Amino acid sequence: MKKVLMLHGVNHNMFGRRDPVQYGTITLAQINERLQTLAAELGVTIESFQTNSEGAMCERIHRAFEARQDAVLINAGAWTHYSYGIRDALAILECPVVEIHMSNIHAREAFRHHSVFAEVVKGQICGFGVESYLLGLRAALASF
Repeated sequence: MKKVLMLHGVNHNMFGRRDPVQYGTITLAQINERLQTLAAELGVTIESFQTNSEGAMCERIHRAFEARQDAVLINAGAWTHYSYGIRDALAILECPVVEIHMSNIHAREAFRHHSVFAEVVKGQICGFGVESYLLGLRAALASF
């Protein structure tokens, strides 16, 4: 069975309470539940990991490499726009990596328009709320 890792970044533990105009009222637990349901339908396993620590995120990516993860989905939040440490950790991976954002980062503040991950990920899905996650899982699996 294919193994997918979902990485949730900084402040995502606050989904449901944080800026409902951009992110809606869905919680991180509900997002993970939706991903689990779709993964089961698609015949894959998915593990979710959330941290507010950049170092912990890099360490989890390193473990994904060592475990030969089949695919990685990442919504790194604000780290997307400046974390070269996470970018370099993602570059180590040999599996498809899909960058996900609930909001359309290209229609927001100028600093959000650029992703430092863009050069090392398979693709980016943004602007569809929780559906961005589900589309990201489907896209990662289509990359095999």
